[in-house]
Amino acid sequence: MNAKLTILLLLISLSFTGHAQAVKTYDLQKLLKEKQLTLIPARPYPITDGAKKGITLAGVAWLNGVDFSTGTIDVDLRGLDVLQRSFLGIAFHAVDSNTYDIVYFRPFNFQNPDPIRKIHAVQYMAMPDFPWDKLREEHNGVYEKAIDPAPKATDWFHAKIEVTEDEIRVYVNNAATPSLKVKKLNTRKSGKIGLWNDALEGDFANLTIRTP
Repeated sequence: MNAKLTILLLLISLSFTGHAQAVKTYDLQKLLKEKQLTLIPARPYPITDGAKKGITLAGVAWLNGVDFSTGTIDVDLRGLDVLQRSFLGIAFHAVDSNTYDIVYFRPFNFQNPDPIRKIHAVQYMAMPDFPWDKLREEHNGVYEKAIDPAPKATDWFHAKIEVTEDEIRVYVNNAATPSLKVKKLNTRKSGKIGLWNDALEGDFANLTIRTP
């Protein structure tokens, strides 16, 4: 191998290395056991369901020491088929438990026969300035969408949330097309990240964060 070819291959290798993503997978049961979750006011407990090993919670569980800016969040979730009582997702770019962005799901609407309820399956909002009701009133059908094909309300489903500097894309169960694609509603570039659940308990497993 001549010197020029060696240098060229080295430069190509460095180029790929420089653009590689950092991938971090979180063992939620271990984080819970080692008190690496800030719980408000959640009292989570471990759950094992086949290959899924995660936690059940109602509330918010922030990951201690994790600052998220842009990248991809992968997580498995499972809610309940209880009308207006099952809401779960991922909060990010958080300042505290009052100020954060969030993508969350309403499993009871996934396969609802009411076409209006069905399009309220996945939601993005930015608290406290842009709650769901304000967004629905002022931008109906923009920040919440249906999921197609829709999972069953009580099944595990996989969510991939892509966050860029100005856009959010949400893919469900490895679909090629995003269920939700919206512009970010604030100028925060980074912040805390956590598991978010409201009302009844929900299940979380297999959390992975990929960052540039």
